[in-house]
Amino acid sequence: MFLTITTTGSLERPATDLGYLLHKHPDNAQRFSTSYGTAHVLYPEATAERCTAALLLEVDAVALVRRARGKGRGGGADSALAQYVNDRPYAASSLLAVAIGTVFSSALKGQCRARPELPGRPLPLRIEVPALPARGAGDLVTRLFEPLGWAVTAEPVALDEQFPEWGDSRYVRLVLEGELRLADALRQLYVLLPVLDDAKHYWVSPDEVDKLLRSGEGWLENHPEQRLITSRYLARRQGLTRDALDRLELARLAEADDSEAEELDNAVDEESDTEEKPVPLAVQRREAILGELRAAKAARVLDLGCGQGQLVGALLKEAQFTDIVGVDVSMRALKEAARRLRLERMSERQAARVRLLQGSLAYTDARLKGYDAAVLSEVIEHLDPPRLPALEYAVFGAARPGAVLVSTPNVEYNVRWESLPAGHVRHSDHRFEWTRAEFRAWAEGVAERHGYGVEFRPVGPDDPEVGPPTQLAVFTMAAQDMDAKPETKPEPETKTGTKTEKEEKAA
Repeated sequence: MFLTITTTGSLERPATDLGYLLHKHPDNAQRFSTSYGTAHVLYPEATAERCTAALLLEVDAVALVRRARGKGRGGGADSALAQYVNDRPYAASSLLAVAIGTVFSSALKGQCRARPELPGRPLPLRIEVPALPARGAGDLVTRLFEPLGWAVTAEPVALDEQFPEWGDSRYVRLVLEGELRLADALRQLYVLLPVLDDAKHYWVSPDEVDKLLRSGEGWLENHPEQRLITSRYLARRQGLTRDALDRLELARLAEADDSEAEELDNAVDEESDTEEKPVPLAVQRREAILGELRAAKAARVLDLGCGQGQLVGALLKEAQFTDIVGVDVSMRALKEAARRLRLERMSERQAARVRLLQGSLAYTDARLKGYDAAVLSEVIEHLDPPRLPALEYAVFGAARPGAVLVSTPNVEYNVRWESLPAGHVRHSDHRFEWTRAEFRAWAEGVAERHGYGVEFRPVGPDDPEVGPPTQLAVFTMAAQDMDAKPETKPEPETKTGTKTEKEEKAA
């Protein structure tokens, strides 16, 4: 993977000033370690009349595979051979763009301490990239670089010179010639190399928007291919693309108005802003559960799998809930819950309303009997499916609260999460995530086996195609079963004491 930058000069303004701008001395050959190989900077020629700096990136194919996350060419886990046999070591891509950002970071920012006047001076530049993938229309390279003031030569590379009938490959030999500031040229390359490749070797996160806007400042706001550049640079993630385009439009308007973007973006006073902010899904879920508990007129409530005690804290704020028990298998989680709830600083009256117990939901527990309601919020998906029958019996068959609330992710909604790679669950500890039909079938089976009725509630925006992000089942014990004894069947071993560390890990 190779790139050269050439400039010309005179005795008064020697071309070797390029060394000052790049912060790399023409007399030295330097090497830099990167996450994916070794970058070399060397000068094939360095005279007052003509100076050429070359950036050579030697890609470590094994390191690329090890660090890949299934994004971009050569990193896909669906093709073992393609991980090792690909164009990454040879063709310019996001790997080369990252190397430019790493090796020439000061030049990108337009900084030069030794000669501070140089970065603002346009230079006659010639930039060559021997192998550049150009996905899309044949004139795409020209459409991207020509509006920036470059004379563009994009010579197609033949698939095989020995067999001309095979035609051209999707690679071009790129030559750019023009008079620009070096910082502008490097920032344009930093953005447009991965755009032409139309792939990135790393996962695109929200901070990529800031990188794009920093590197695109001064040229991307008015580029005729702004939308294509933004979409491809951000790996076609629609939410990030919309954010970037909105901010670019604001920058364009500010430039036209000869003002700062912050001055235009002041229509709303943040201190008096009454616009409704998006409510986090966790908050929506908690409010939905509290609403169902209020409607059930529950006073004594179990939070099964209470974690760090967020729901317990919300229950403590309402006088209706007089006896609140949080249960979790993790002693660490219980300690964190106690810290967050400030149990040690509570008044005696308040402390009498809450208890935190260590216990496993795979075992029956006499301490959990006789409660008005129990909550399993985002719990069942953390259990291996073969253990669900044990949880079902421990809660519905043995403890038998008057109402049970069970929430779990709706896997169908996952396609709406732009930050969630396809085929991934929402949390690394999730053993499964159910569709609405799968959750309904499980819940209706549980209700029928244990004498409960069940209704279903959406939590979060109810998408007409894929449903809500969270699905909530509300189980209510049938009136004739309120005083019924648990069904007769061999019960799992009863655990009423504190679990040992070994048992906790096993659970």
